[in-house]
Amino acid sequence: MKPLERQEGGDHYDLPIQPLEYIHANQLGYIEGNIIKYATRHKKKNGVEDIKKIIHYCCLLYTSDAA
Repeated sequence: MKPLERQEGGDHYDLPIQPLEYIHANQLGYIEGNIIKYATRHKKKNGVEDIKKIIHYCCLLYTSDAA
């Protein structure tokens, strides 16, 4: 079984493409990847908490780019 065909804990998102596949295909970095991950799952998992994480990672991205 391929790694993307299984998951350790939790349920797979019911999506045409997994966030990990999108992140990898677009060669996104760690911070951008987390933004995609939280934006993808917020409706079905942690709601407002995930939106706050997106904002936090956007601030980190801006700060790291400006440094």
